[in-house]
Parts: sequence; C-alpha cells; structure tokens
Amino acid sequence: MRKIAVTGIGIVAPSGIGKRPFWANVKAGRSFIKEITRFDAQDYPSRIAGQIDDLDAYSHVSERLVKKIDAFSHMALIAAEMALKDAGIDIQKEDPNLVGIFLGNAIGGWLYAETELRDLYLEGREGVSPYMASAWFPAAPQGQVSIYYGIKGFSKTVVSDRASSLMAMGYACKTLGKDKLNMIFAGGMEAPVTPYALLCCNTYGCLSKNNSSPQAAYRPFDKKRSGFVIGEGAGIMVLENIERARARGVNIQALISGYGTTCDGKDRINPDISGNELARAIKMALADAKANPEEIDYISLDGLACDDWDSSEASALKQVFGDKLKKIPVSCPKAGFGNLLGASGAVDVIIAIQAMEHKLIPPMLNLDAPAEDSLDYVIKQAREKEIRKALVISRGRGGINSALVLERP
Repeated sequence: MRKIAVTGIGIVAPSGIGKRPFWANVKAGRSFIKEITRFDAQDYPSRIAGQIDDLDAYSHVSERLVKKIDAFSHMALIAAEMALKDAGIDIQKEDPNLVGIFLGNAIGGWLYAETELRDLYLEGREGVSPYMASAWFPAAPQGQVSIYYGIKGFSKTVVSDRASSLMAMGYACKTLGKDKLNMIFAGGMEAPVTPYALLCCNTYGCLSKNNSSPQAAYRPFDKKRSGFVIGEGAGIMVLENIERARARGVNIQALISGYGTTCDGKDRINPDISGNELARAIKMALADAKANPEEIDYISLDGLACDDWDSSEASALKQVFGDKLKKIPVSCPKAGFGNLLGASGAVDVIIAIQAMEHKLIPPMLNLDAPAEDSLDYVIKQAREKEIRKALVISRGRGGINSALVLERP
C-alpha cells in the first residue's frame, strides 16, 4: 500500500474536545468514566459511561440543523471541522468531486430515533419528525458532512461493530492509494449513551457492572476485569497522498503504511480464543507496510476487558512477535474515557499519532494485576519512548479483526 499522510485531526471525546485538551488528559491518565446522568439508568445492569456534556460550547452548527440530526452526526460535524482547520484546508477551494468521506460506527443515532418512536406511539404518524428517516441510520453522519461541505466524491460508511472506524480508515487509504480522490475525511463517531442503545449494549454481555466505582470499572488485561465501559465521541482525520501534502507545505502528522483485516468465522459474537485470525490480520498489516515485527515501537491494544477477548488478543500478539513482545510497550488508554465502539479505532489512531509526536506513551488505567504477563504494559504514568512505527488493533463482534500500521513522518 502507498503510504498515506494524516494532515488534520479532529477529536470529540469525554477526555476532551480538540486534540490539545484531549491529549493533555489522556497522557495524564485522568479518568472520565462516571454514572450516567443524561437519563435515569438505575434499572440497567451497567449504568456508567464516558459522556460529553459540553458539546454545544464547541459547535459551529446552527440550532436549526442540530434539531434535524442525532448527536453522532453533530459530533462528526464538529470533528470534521476541527480536522479541516488542523490540516489548513479551505474546503471551498477543493474540487468537491475529489473529496471523500469514509466513516464508521456500530449502532447509529438512537437518541433521535428513540424520541421519535415514542412520539409515534403517543401521537401517531403526525407526531413523528420528517427528519427521523435521515437522522438515525449509520450513514447519516457521512451524509450530513457531505451536505455541509458540498462533498461529492466516492464515499463509504462502514458498520463492523467496534472495528468500524479502523476499517473505514483502511478502505480510505486503499482508495487514496489508487488516486481516486485528492483527500478523504476518515474516522468514526458513536453516541450510545441513550436508553435503548444502552439496553442493547447491556445485552452484549460484556459491560462492566461495577457501578459503585466508575473510574475503576474498565480494567483491560487485569485479573479483576469485568467488562468494558461504553463512551461517546468522534475521531476524524484528513488523509491525503504524501505528494499532495508536501506540495501544500503542510505538516504531515503521521503516515499510514499498512492495513489488514480478517474474520474468525467462529461465533456470531465471541472471538476465536486462539487469536489465529487476529494474528493473520496483524501480519497482513505489517506486510502491507513492508515492516518487520521488531520495527514496531508501540502497540495500541483493543482491550475489551473480557476474558476471551483479552486472552485471544495476547495470544495473537505472541504469535506475531514471539519473544520480542516483552520489549514492545503496549497500552489501552481508552480505559480512562470509555470504549467508543465504532469510533474506538479512529480515536486509538489519534492517540498513537500524539504519542509519536510527543515521544510519550500514555498509560492504561486500572491495571493492578495483569492476567497476561507476556506484555510490557505502560501503567500508572506515561512512558517516554521514541516511536517510529506503531500498531493499532481494533476488533468487533463475530470475530472481526483489523490492524493498522502508523509511521512517524
């Protein structure tokens, strides 16, 4: 695969809106998991999450438009605008036919849908907003971003559970590598902190029920792990070919050099505990990047904090890296702000890019007694480390595996 440049970053997350405050909180290891306050969640088995309470303060979107869209589209619009400004691009000067949007999410926009479905049963068809049909479905953010900026190029929405946004980025890079587009918005968004979405997530069977200690609940790879905690947010990047980025004289923040994806084909929800197919996806990404395992300086873990998922991830890494694995720092910073489901992979990429730039690996929280002792975990505090190449792993239900290799420009 041709190396693709990341030239702009937009991040909306519980840990911060904008890459500077977000990175400051992530590297400091601060937790933003708390009890859900947006609605009464007392009857839910898991009622904690990473929430965003001040979205409107950062929004450039008109109130009229906000009333027509779900929160996940709103977050996508904010992150896309941040990414554009970070990349120094005037979208009005771009050929709209050569700009694309590749975004991923897992469940769609349920806050809007739930409200309108309630009105349907209470008031009948006259009580339902005409925007219902275009607000909830997974491709809505792609549509809203394209309408807002007048984008007309080849675009795609990916729905592959938690692997959605990393998969969207992989497809975006392949498309840019074929010179089909000049630039692409790539990433993902998710807004699962709603009554019905939370119910669906609880039926997953892998959410932590440690409601009494929210900040200690999400414990990837720890012996006392009890499942993950959901979070909401968006991570969107501007991707361009290296030649175009250099011609613009813009700062290239990172290079995406390899991508691989596989599926276990084992169970409709759970992964293959052997980790064989995840290992194959990682090997595919490394081969795509023309990189040897020993060249990886940092691994961003998927870290679901469930036994089969964590153990199979560790098994896959052992298969790929062997004895060298103990010398490669690994982390899972999302334990501090929640698993953003379909947006989690893109947010992990943004963290890895910041780690490269600042030569600092952020810590993973709540790891007191590792269940897998073959990994070099970064815990308690950030670790200084020069990162030339990094590996980001993202997985989804049904054994979906995706892996992406980043390089320092």
